[in-house]
Amino acid sequence: MSGRHSGARDVIAYNWPQYAAGLATAAGAAAIAGHLPRPLRRLARSGSAAAITLLGTATAASWYVYDRSDLYAYHWLASLLPRTPSAYAVVSCGLDEVSAPLAARWPAARQSAVDLYDPALTSEGSIRRARRRVPPPAHALPGRPDTLPLPTAGTDAVLLVFAAHELRRARDREELFTECGRILRPGGTLVLAEHLRDIANMAAFGPGAWHFLARAEWLRLAAHAGLRPTAERRLAHLITTFAFTKDETCPNSSP
Repeated sequence: MSGRHSGARDVIAYNWPQYAAGLATAAGAAAIAGHLPRPLRRLARSGSAAAITLLGTATAASWYVYDRSDLYAYHWLASLLPRTPSAYAVVSCGLDEVSAPLAARWPAARQSAVDLYDPALTSEGSIRRARRRVPPPAHALPGRPDTLPLPTAGTDAVLLVFAAHELRRARDREELFTECGRILRPGGTLVLAEHLRDIANMAAFGPGAWHFLARAEWLRLAAHAGLRPTAERRLAHLITTFAFTKDETCPNSSP
C-alpha cells in the first residue's frame, strides 16, 4: 500500500480553476489599470496585487502544511489515541489518503474504509479531480452519511481526516456523526482533523477559508452524536485535531 499524500502541487491541480480565475483577475486588472482615471487606476492595481498575494499566501500555506509539516507522519495520533486500536474505520468523502499509511502504522489492527463520495452531496470539482488522481482503495465500502456499512459498536476508533467538511449540509454532517457514534464501541474515539474557519486560516486562504467550518460547529456535531471532547491539538498552526469519545456506559444503539 502506498503512503502517497497530496502536496501543494496537488492542491493546485485539484483547484486549478480557482487559480486560473485568480491569475486572470490579477492580469485583467493590471492590463486595464493604465487606461483608467487615476483613482480607479490605483484601485485596479491594488486589486491585482491583492489577488496575486492571496494566491501566494494560499500556496505557501498549503506547501507548509502538506509538504513540510509532520501532518502525514501521523505521530500526532498518539496524543489523541493513547492505545492502538484493534479495529478502526477510515471514513472519506472522495479522497482517501489515510488508509494506506495507517495500515502500515497499525499492521495488526483491522481496518475498514468507507467512501461517502456522491456527486449530489460532494459537489466540489476539486474532489472529482482529486479522485481521478487518487482512486479509492480497493477495499473501500460505499456509504452514505446516514448509513455507514459497519456493525454497531464494532470499532475502537473512527478517523475523519479532511473529510467531514465536504458535506455541505448540516443535516448530512449530523447524520454522519451519529453514525460514527453508532459504530464506536463504548470508550471508542472519533478522531477529526480539519482546517477551521478561524483567523489563522482566513489570513492564509482568504475567502477560501469559508469552505471550512468553525470550531463551534464540530463541537456541536459531537454533542449531537453523544460524544464528548477528550483532546484537541493544533498542527502546523492551521490544522486542528480533535478526539471525541463515546461514553463507557453508553448503550449500543441501532442505526
